[in-house]
Amino acid sequence: MRTKHCGLDMEFSWGIGQEYRRLLLSLLFLATWKAGSGQVRYSVPEEAKHGTFVGRIAQDLGLELAELVPRLFRVASKGRGDLLEVNLQNGILFVNSRIDREELCGRSAECSIHLEVIVDRPLQVFHVEVEVKDINDNPPVFPGTQKNLFMAESRPLDSRFPLEGASDADIGANALLTYTLSPSEYFSLEKPPYEERVKRLGLVLRKPLDREEAPEIVLVLTASDGGKPELTGTVQLLVKVLDANDNAPAFDRTLYEVKLLENVPNGTLVIKLNASDLDEGLNGNITYSFSTDILPNVKSKFYIDPITGEIMVKGYIDFEESKSYEILVEGIDKGQPPLSGHCTVMVEVGDTNDNVPVMEFKSLSLPIREDAPLGTVIALISVSDLDSSVNGQVTCTLSPSVPFRLVSTFKNYYSLVLDSALDRESVANYEVGVTARDGGSPSLSATASVSVEVADVNDNAPAFAQPEYTVLVKENNPPGCHIFTVSAWDADARENALVSYSLVERRVGERALSSYVSVHAESGKVYALQPLDHEELELLQFQVSARDAGVPPLGSNVTLQVFVLDENDNAPALLLPGPGGGAGALSQLVARSVGAGHVVAKVRAVDADSGYNAWLSYELQPAVGGARSPFRVGLYTGEISTTRDLDEADAPRQRLLVLVKDHGEPALTATATVLLSLEDSGQAPKASSRASTGAAGAEAALVDVNVYLIIAICAVSSLLVLTLLLYAALRCSAPPSEGARGPGKPTLVCSSAVGSWSYSQQRRQRVCSGEGPPKTDLMAFSPSVPESGDRENQQPATEDSLSKVSV
Repeated sequence: MRTKHCGLDMEFSWGIGQEYRRLLLSLLFLATWKAGSGQVRYSVPEEAKHGTFVGRIAQDLGLELAELVPRLFRVASKGRGDLLEVNLQNGILFVNSRIDREELCGRSAECSIHLEVIVDRPLQVFHVEVEVKDINDNPPVFPGTQKNLFMAESRPLDSRFPLEGASDADIGANALLTYTLSPSEYFSLEKPPYEERVKRLGLVLRKPLDREEAPEIVLVLTASDGGKPELTGTVQLLVKVLDANDNAPAFDRTLYEVKLLENVPNGTLVIKLNASDLDEGLNGNITYSFSTDILPNVKSKFYIDPITGEIMVKGYIDFEESKSYEILVEGIDKGQPPLSGHCTVMVEVGDTNDNVPVMEFKSLSLPIREDAPLGTVIALISVSDLDSSVNGQVTCTLSPSVPFRLVSTFKNYYSLVLDSALDRESVANYEVGVTARDGGSPSLSATASVSVEVADVNDNAPAFAQPEYTVLVKENNPPGCHIFTVSAWDADARENALVSYSLVERRVGERALSSYVSVHAESGKVYALQPLDHEELELLQFQVSARDAGVPPLGSNVTLQVFVLDENDNAPALLLPGPGGGAGALSQLVARSVGAGHVVAKVRAVDADSGYNAWLSYELQPAVGGARSPFRVGLYTGEISTTRDLDEADAPRQRLLVLVKDHGEPALTATATVLLSLEDSGQAPKASSRASTGAAGAEAALVDVNVYLIIAICAVSSLLVLTLLLYAALRCSAPPSEGARGPGKPTLVCSSAVGSWSYSQQRRQRVCSGEGPPKTDLMAFSPSVPESGDRENQQPATEDSLSKVSV
């Protein structure tokens, strides 16, 4: 029994031993599985039925059946359609549609189907070649079913008449033809030796012809191939016997060989033939023509001049279409009957570099992550050139200045791989140009480009323009008002650049930071959740965090210093005697003997505000009835003193109304009532005198301290003013952002046209920047010349006023 499996013939016998059978099966497996340079080879006979087993391709490539579908296992065959297919369930390569070897490869000795097996995750490429074995499926074919031969009866014995042989589309033994001639007493068949390049058949005359005896002779020529079973083809030869003209034209040679380059222009001379005839007259006049057995493609490419015998090009000669042409030429005389001579012209076509290389991107793995490792395969590129030899040898190069390189993988296949690190924030897309150039002279080239997009990874944290912002907010703001907007920029893309904002929660005293402010997660707008009180909270310092939406998320913080600006929302508060220093009238005994300018009482008041809002002035309200009072009050000291000597005409009880007013906009006021009792007894003045003397001594003792304290305060204020001026000069070129100034705590220095200095009470303000005890407020005013000549306004502050100042 004889079987055929994947192109291998083996003899099997039913009586063969078990061990011998195993050995043959092992040899069969080794013959069908060939792996070299990463390539697997199989073989399959042509015309195999659908579903015919070719090979276990998944197993032979080392792939698991379970991973074929997840890894996108696929098979590509360039220009071969879907002849072969793979069953993804069992990994078997099988015949999918009819395979005709002659259609695929013509008469080429080798015929194979090149498959590209591609799997992803990670990307791998395997090359599989399936050899198509020839079967004897084409019988020999003659150019026609009948051929007419004209022979003069005068032809001598052993005359030879050439015949056109049959052709067989198969190869090898299946195309090895043998010829037989039907029995004939007149002719025998001359078979050419096997080693002849052009195998021509011929009829040999074995018996003289007699037209009167046999005007026509019918012969059958049979061609058989060497296949099993063999196939045959026949042609009927009709020999017509003619009289007269007994010398046929003869060519110089029976075979002419000519080399011709492809792409030559029409009209190019191929060869000039010459035949001679020993006859005279019309019997020796020769005309040239192509044989009736010539192939149609030869007639479309060449033309022969019937008179001169010149063969010229009349069609497009393409080496890639046909590498050679066999031209059969007849020389026929004009005798009656005409005689002919034959020759063969073999035209070998030479290749020129007339085909541009062709590139094709087989598979693309895009986009590529910017953190992809070096060597990552991005694309597979196949190149081809229809030319031969060096004209078809192609090399590929990349456009310069791209982080990629080409790696040759198999024959004319290249892999585009990553050669250096990527950074999407620097370059987000590359236009990669690939140039394929052949080795011809001059060389031809083709260029193709592919756009390589770089995919973003979360490698950039959100960034603020400044590490710290200063925000100025007036106190008593409405709840929920917008006080500032923070903005961070992320260099990444899409969700990696989607920034959200949040507070860095901490405690502000005994309360949470989130009870004071909030930040909108998307816009970055900061809102004050409740009215802020400058007297309670002067500085609120906190951090806002910006986080992107990447995995894992990245973030950064920015510091906000919110300064609460003072508004005039506190009226002056009087410090009057009584429980807790609260409300009531100031009562004072005054001796009538005191002179002009004597201080008889002092009104004390404080303001919880700061700056100008806490700068107090004192005014004496006019007495009822328009009577002029013998007292006055210091504009900024609050000291009540006499304007003249007191006399008996002055009422014993004086009621003074002192208006205390701050410098805010609008100004807020308070009214103090001072009750003065005038005493004219002899003891009271003395006691008053001693009290005055003691008070004067105490005031004199404090003069020196006040002078030094004023000097120190002025020095510190001047230094602070100078620092602020320098800082403002450095910051003037950069306009502040919305609602913000440059970092640093602002200091307010106020001056007065009256040349005095004032203070505010020790406040409950806390600087909410973290730790530290409460700070007090100090307002300093530069001295100037007073508007009036009152001596008390020119005197330094009293001890009471100094006791209110703290540093």
